[in-house]
Amino acid sequence: QVQLVESGGGLVQAGDSLRLSCADSGRTFSNYVMGWFRQAPGKEREFVAAISRGGSYKNLADAVKGRFTISRDNAKNTVYLQMGSLKPEDTAVYYCAADRSPWRVQRTTDEGAYDYWGQGTQVTVSS
Repeated sequence: QVQLVESGGGLVQAGDSLRLSCADSGRTFSNYVMGWFRQAPGKEREFVAAISRGGSYKNLADAVKGRFTISRDNAKNTVYLQMGSLKPEDTAVYYCAADRSPWRVQRTTDEGAYDYWGQGTQVTVSS
């Protein structure tokens, strides 16, 4: 089974960088498309980034392009979200998720496509 645990959140200042990690304790991590979503207070959860099983394909939300990158290390069963030039509007709970279906870019932004979710990690960016 897939069990996802996020880490790396915290309180930072605008302009800072932060790296989130999401580790899977299972043995099938490389079989999953991995995604990051976030939910700000009072708002719906939104797509941030996704990466294909082997890492060759990536999709990022327009709001984070040029500032965030997604990567994965299948040997470590871990997906990363490197966040730079952070803004107060990036403040949210960040969730990682796993989708066992093959990569389709249109699918990656749909939270309903993901089969497993982590518990989330809080990122707070002060101005």
